[in-house]
Order: sequence, then structure tokens, then C-alpha cells
Amino acid sequence: MCGIAGIYSYKGRYGESRAVIEKMTEALRSRGPDDKGFYEGDRIALGFRRLSIIDLVTGNQPMHNEEKNIWVVFNGEIYNFIELRDELQRKGHEFLTKADTEVIVHCYEEYGEGFVEHLDGMFSIGIYDEKNDRLVLARDRFGKKPLHYAFLDGQLVFASEIKSMLKHPGISREMNTTSLMKYLHFEYVPAPNTIFKGIKKLMPSEMLVCENGRLRSRLYWDIPYGAEKMKVGFDEAASEIRRLLAKAVKKRMISDVPIGVFLSGGIDSSSVAALMAMESGSKVKTFNIAFTNRDYDESGPAEDVALHIGSEHNEQSFSPSTLLDVLPEITDYMDEPFADPSVLPTYLLSKMTREKVTVALGGDGGDEIFGGYPTYNAHRLYDYYSAMPGLIKTAVKGVIESLPVSSGYFGIDFKLKRFISGDGLPDGERHITWMSALKKNEIKELLKASQKDVEVDVIYGELAKYAGQSITAKADLPMYIDAKMYLQDDILVKVDRASMAVSLEVRAPFLDKELTEYAARVPIDYKTSLFGTKNILKKAVEDLLPKRIINRSKHGFSVPINVWFRNELKPLISEYLGKERLKKEGIFDADYVSRLVEEHMSRKKEHRKNLWVLLMFQIWKEKYG
Repeated sequence: MCGIAGIYSYKGRYGESRAVIEKMTEALRSRGPDDKGFYEGDRIALGFRRLSIIDLVTGNQPMHNEEKNIWVVFNGEIYNFIELRDELQRKGHEFLTKADTEVIVHCYEEYGEGFVEHLDGMFSIGIYDEKNDRLVLARDRFGKKPLHYAFLDGQLVFASEIKSMLKHPGISREMNTTSLMKYLHFEYVPAPNTIFKGIKKLMPSEMLVCENGRLRSRLYWDIPYGAEKMKVGFDEAASEIRRLLAKAVKKRMISDVPIGVFLSGGIDSSSVAALMAMESGSKVKTFNIAFTNRDYDESGPAEDVALHIGSEHNEQSFSPSTLLDVLPEITDYMDEPFADPSVLPTYLLSKMTREKVTVALGGDGGDEIFGGYPTYNAHRLYDYYSAMPGLIKTAVKGVIESLPVSSGYFGIDFKLKRFISGDGLPDGERHITWMSALKKNEIKELLKASQKDVEVDVIYGELAKYAGQSITAKADLPMYIDAKMYLQDDILVKVDRASMAVSLEVRAPFLDKELTEYAARVPIDYKTSLFGTKNILKKAVEDLLPKRIINRSKHGFSVPINVWFRNELKPLISEYLGKERLKKEGIFDADYVSRLVEEHMSRKKEHRKNLWVLLMFQIWKEKYG
């Protein structure tokens, strides 16, 4: 696992000083604390920071071919590199190292721009083809590893993280106001945009080629939800899913350094841990964190699973004050405003895990691939709700809106009020609205101080693209949207930044290409029902885990921000969301924000998401704005 950066001068000779690429590369130190490397050619400068995982001695980068006219920088892991190396050697390619990076070099030599379709792994890649004066950028299928880029006058600049991009003197910090609106709604900035006007994110499954001063791009893969569903029995499908998941876990256990697994006690991470234990010749190291607030604590189920599989279990308990102490620290690593509060415990979990291992497997992707979120059931329930006569619906809404605000973990009042907030919206918008922070009308109110005419409809640009796909089953649509937005721009960003902040590599077996392609073609009713989730996955692993874990309801990795706002976070709310400060900055309407704060503090209404989104933006702005 590494950090990469590059500057390609496609209009002439590379004219920047060596100090620029060195500064860009140094900004990525946490991604690669073990080593660094550089290459400068007539038109190119490449930088690299290394976290040694495979081939600890000869795997440094930038790496080249025999003729030294193809250069590669690469962040990630290629799980099928041994098979590819054997295949390429049979075709006459000579290898100087045992690193997976060199496979990319020769794969590009052999297959040209089609090389990426041969790779099975998580990656962001920069290839400079000196003979053809061509720069190729590519990102893995789900976007587990980040890559950002910007076009300047005659240059294409790229890097693993935005903070590295900002070290280039030609890149502006001007904010993208459309991205701000999207952030306020989604709680993250959806790709391909970033919060900065001139910086883009390479999309998952995207290849970008700059040649002869021209740019072209293509998507080389997608989740096949548009394919015809398989005619396969439930038990047969469960058996194949078990085989594919076990294979995915085994592939991700390849490492020359110590390896462990995040264990929350949920079915996803528990399945991965159990399969690791079956494959490993020694005790698997499992890692979990506990909270002193029992509503948010999952340590009990995690301990049950660890005892069941015989792992070497590691656990630490944290108080709210510990989580809040790392808030400024983790904000430094996010680069963009990011409002998923679970990044705090993810960072602490990563920090604890890194003390004993360099690589950890996790359960990310299981919910999106196998239908684990309660919103998937809610869509089925909505079909019945929407068919109610108008008078009955009005009465139901009145009862729900009058429910008192609770302070527990996503109480029934919170869930029901979310449910009716999506009434009357198209399927895609309803799904996003259930998960979002500020609604479109609220964004208009919030930004009226800085923008006279707020065109909020632009926030659904990416959603329209995904909702317009040909999906064979209506119930697949929310899972597809989550995989293409929430998973790629929230969950995977959170895990990547939190783990790489402490130089820990995290791998996701549920996002294996073979597994996800098979799962997409399984009949949707095998995954979700009106009251059931992940039905086929539960069947696939039922013999691996205790029944209480298999049947346990989903419990997200969250923190009690609704309570914090009324207690520990009060000083930060006063500091960052105070009237005078907001008026001086001129971005948000100070009176509107004050009303949100007052209503939440007095428990008149629940505004945890809205206030957290605003607070995280303000903290980010102080550092990067």
C-alpha cells in the first residue's frame, strides 16, 4: 500500500523544480512511511511513498520495464499477480522482482490499455509510456484506492490525496459551490467532483488516457445488475456464494507482513473472520473497539464470535471524550468535508490494529452486495404505504410527526420520520433522501446568504445517471445506487483515509469481482424480503457462526452525536456555528443555523445529521478553505 503522485507536461518538457514533486510526495508520508522514490523524464515526474507489504526488499517504485521506457507508480494490491507473472513469463517477459507492481509493467507491455481488465485487486495506477508519450491513469472496480487529478495549462497533475495535489503551485483552492450543495445533502462529495473546483476524482473502474495533448476515458467494468437473473435454487446459490467468499478471503490473506481482521460482531466481518480462521495455520488476530455508551457498543457479539472461532482477540474501550479528542486529528486526513461520524471509531480501530499488524481484512461491501440495510426493506414497505388512501396517510403522518425526540441509537421516531420524508419521491430520490442530511428546500434556506438563486436540482446529477441504468429488478436499484455512491464515496473513503492515516492496509473480500458479479445475478428475493435482509448470505455461512450472530439485527458502526450536541459538543457548536462567525464568513444563513441549533438543543426536533454536516464543513474550512 502506497501513495503516488505525478506531473505530466503534455505540451512540452517538464519544467517544474524537483522540489514540487518532492513536496507532493512528502504529503503522502502516512500512506507509505517505509520508503520513497522518484523518477524524472523529459515530460514526466513521478513520486512514490511505500508501505511495504509484498516483496519487502526489491518492490520499490517508480518501477520500469527492461528498456526503461515504461514507468509505473501504483497504490494497492494485485491479488492474482502470481498467476499473471507466470502467464507473462511464458510469453517471454523477464522479471527482476517478486513485487506485484512489476506485473502491471509487463501486463501493460503485453496488452496495452487492456491491461487493467486482467488485474484482480484494489489499485490506483499511473503509467507513463515514454515511447508513445502517453500517460494512463486507472482505478480499481469499486474505487477502494483513491486517485485525484487536475488539468493545468499544459500539465496533468495526479495524486492519491488532495493534500498532495494542493502542494502543486498551479492548483487553486477555489471551492466548487455545486460540490458544497451535494455535500450538504449526501454528507460527502460524490465523484467525479471534489470540493475544489479544479480537482477531479478518477471514477471507480475508469481509465483516463492523455496522449498528444488529448484526453479520453472509458469505464471498463460495472456491477451486472442489468444482466438476466440466474435460474438457480436458493441452496445451490448459497453454496456457490460460500465458495466464492472463501476464495476471496484466501486471496486477500497473501502478505509478507502480519495480518488481522476487523471484527464488529456483525455477519459480514464475522464471516470474514471465520473463513480466515479456517484458512490460517495459526490463530487469527481479531480487533474490535468498545464504547462506554452501551447503545452504541458491539463488543459483546464480537467477543462471542472471537471465542467461537478461537481467535486472538484484541479490544479497547473508548469514552465519548476519546472520540472527540481525535476529531481535529482525523479531519487533517480527510481533505474534503466529510460527515460520516463513524470515521472516528474507524480511525481509533485502525490505530489500535496497526500496533500489531500491517494488513487487516474487513466486512465492507456486504450490505450493498447482499442487501443488508434496513432501507431496502423500507422500499418494500413503502409500496404498501403509498397505496393507502390519502386520509389515512395524512393521519399516519400526523402521528409520526408528533412523536417525541429520542436520544438512543436511531430510535423509532427517527426512523419513522425519515420514512415519511421520502413520500411521493421517485425511487432513487426517495432512497437518497432517507439517508441524506439537508433536503433540497433546506439547502436553499441555508445558502440564501451567499447565493441569491440556489439551483439545488444539480445535486442529483450523479443519481440521475445511476437511476437511469437498465436494472432487471426494481428492488436492485437501491443496492446499485448505494454501491455507486454511498459505498464508493463514503464507506470506502472513510476506511481508506482512517486506515492510511496510521499506515494500515485494509482489504475487502466482499468486493471481490467474481463474488459481486455472481451476487448481482442472484434473484433479488434471495437477498431481501419485507422483513429480512442478507437471507442468502446468512444461509451461506450458517455453519460458521453462532445462531445469535446469524439472526442478529444490523447495528451500524456509529457514535452518539445527537447526545453529544447537547453535552460534549456544545463548545464546538458555539465556536463554529455561532451567529457572528457565520455572518462574517457569509456562506450559511446565520439565523437559519441558529434555529436548527435551538430546536435540537431543546429537543423540539431532531437535527443530528444537519448539525454534524455543518460542523464538519466548518472544521474542514478552517484547515483547507
